[in-house]
Amino acid sequence: MTTTRGLRDREEPITILTAYDAPTAAIVDEAGIDAVLVGDSMGNAALGYDSTLPVTFDEVASRTAAVARATEDALVVADMPFLSFGVDEAESVRNAGRLLKEANADAVKIESGPHTVDMTRHMTDVGIPVMAHLGLTPQHVNRLGGYTRQGTEREAAEEIIDLAGAHAEAGAFALVLEHVPANLAGAVTEALAIPTIGIGAGPDCDGQVLVINDAVGLGEWAPPFSRQFGDVRGEMLDAVEAYRDAVRSGEFPADEHSHVEEDLDELY
Repeated sequence: MTTTRGLRDREEPITILTAYDAPTAAIVDEAGIDAVLVGDSMGNAALGYDSTLPVTFDEVASRTAAVARATEDALVVADMPFLSFGVDEAESVRNAGRLLKEANADAVKIESGPHTVDMTRHMTDVGIPVMAHLGLTPQHVNRLGGYTRQGTEREAAEEIIDLAGAHAEAGAFALVLEHVPANLAGAVTEALAIPTIGIGAGPDCDGQVLVINDAVGLGEWAPPFSRQFGDVRGEMLDAVEAYRDAVRSGEFPADEHSHVEEDLDELY
């Protein structure tokens, strides 16, 4: 089974995908992916929201538990949703602990900033492994003014480097870098002893993470830094249309899909 220390000691690139339900998690796990992220991206990808902001703690906890039940080898990382952390440190630690204790997550991920350094230290001190997250942090979309690339100016890039080091020093076991210039991600990776996980951050990170919908081609749209490795949406549409046509034509259910009990022939 993959552990947080195991990720840190890996020599080959780390692979991470999101999953929000048991069937998907089982496939991701069977494929040998190193870690499953139960991301608050479920808001857009699975729950029909326009952003991650409406996602509740209970929604993350329920789906994390489902993923954990279906996962044998991959590390299960649960996202801390908006306002489940950062308002009160004690409540933040308590919520993170519940994801481990009640939902069987192996670690939590926190969208990070200057305000989460001490929180990361506190969580790791009490035994909660923390994956930090810098660059584009979707929970701050209203402050950022959109899902734009971060760290493109020297001052902003230096802040990301400094915050990366501070979170590593505070005990984070890994760091997600989202939608930042590849050369900035490379500099952060070079500076840290913990692994970096890129999403829209170029090839020089220690690993990569994608939203499962984008990776398998389940959605109608994917971000420009992603890649669709399949056409699951097309396959599902074909299957659903075939089912519709078979029912309408009377082809389904056929004799082999039904059971006749002879003792009931005289029922009417």
